[in-house]
Amino acid sequence: MAFNVTGTHGSQNFRHVPPAAMKLAPAQQVRRITRRTIIKPKVRSMTGNADRMRIVVTGATGFVGRNLVPLLSAAGAELLLVGRDEARVEAAFPGYPACAYGDLAARATGFDTLVHLAVANNDADLPDQAFRQANVEFLLHTAQSARKAGIRRFVNVSSFHALDAGNRTAYAESKREGVQRLASVDGIETQTVYLPAVHGDGWSGRLGFLNRLPRPVARALFVPLAALRPTAHVSRLAAFLLHPEADLQDEDVLLSDGQRENFFYRAVARTVDLSFALGVVLLLWWLLALLWLAVRLQSPGPGIFAQRRVGRNGAEFTCYKFRTMKAGTVEAATNEVPAEAVTGIGRFLRRTKLDELPQVWNILRNEIGLVGPRPCLPVQTQLVEARRRRGVLSLKPGMTGLAQVNGIDMSDPERLARWDRRYLALQSLALDARIVLATARGRGQGDRVADGG
Repeated sequence: MAFNVTGTHGSQNFRHVPPAAMKLAPAQQVRRITRRTIIKPKVRSMTGNADRMRIVVTGATGFVGRNLVPLLSAAGAELLLVGRDEARVEAAFPGYPACAYGDLAARATGFDTLVHLAVANNDADLPDQAFRQANVEFLLHTAQSARKAGIRRFVNVSSFHALDAGNRTAYAESKREGVQRLASVDGIETQTVYLPAVHGDGWSGRLGFLNRLPRPVARALFVPLAALRPTAHVSRLAAFLLHPEADLQDEDVLLSDGQRENFFYRAVARTVDLSFALGVVLLLWWLLALLWLAVRLQSPGPGIFAQRRVGRNGAEFTCYKFRTMKAGTVEAATNEVPAEAVTGIGRFLRRTKLDELPQVWNILRNEIGLVGPRPCLPVQTQLVEARRRRGVLSLKPGMTGLAQVNGIDMSDPERLARWDRRYLALQSLALDARIVLATARGRGQGDRVADGG
């Protein structure tokens, strides 16, 4: 069974060049991958047998595998391709070493990494038990064979579908069970990598129709589609396999192109941000005035609280909120502030999230957006560092975010940073809309103060 995160393998044909004939490209390219091209990126050449990675690839005849194998080979990796039908694998990849699963333990001795792409696809017409056999039992069998071969690292490739706890399909359930069971396999390092819709020399699954269009038209249409739902160029998986993040190897990894280079996403998101901010100012100015007056009358101090926060790329900015705490309260993370510091009107404002409304000024100044990781204080150094390690500081902060609507606050910096990184990978117009709706419906209650306040 060949893995494809979007469900089908696509109809386009691929020509595979034997390793000896592969032209190696300059360095840096496999790391500096952008989502703006669907043409196979150049990858770096690795010189010297001592540094040469030895990688086993299962399910190589699927869409992801057909695009991944040439990238790994061009980067200098020694490959062993494994499939149910050895002859079929050899026919698809002339000149590459191949074997059947029954020979994996013997043939893979001395290899460094196994990347497991072989699963039952999410759109396969199979009984529930067949999904479990492929995505759980077969996964564990392959991991045990890799352990017998002495392979150090086992990379299980899964799909964003499995991240959604509300997805109760047999496919998603089996993938989640597989991850849980894989963690119990001893004697080998295991890690799961989650992918969205994957593209390479072409597209597959729901995006497969783009292959039938003229290439310029397909590329232009792909941009808004990628803004709506996350995507990943297969070279991102290649870069991860060749250059694993040593300080994050205890975490599951989500790979995607992100939206930083997607001008369509940026334009739509900024338009929505500005529309929201201007709408609040023009239509709800009376509410802003009433809330400001209520804060001033209930306790001494200013109606609006200005505080330095950490923004995009670590740059500090002044964030504005209605004051919810008594004047003179120590500047610290909210979870470190005693509950009695919160005023009566402040409790109401925090519960309804109305205290955030003055941040429309920050939106107009393009310091924050409607959706993004909540900005923290400069003194929250543990959270700042956790976000830096995971690339989260590249994002513009938001008034609400994925972590907040899932009830995760700043009291656990590492957990919050992991969820912020998840948003970095999942970021899309569709997800942003769901976060806004969840916030409007009252999901997430903001940062909790100390003593359960």
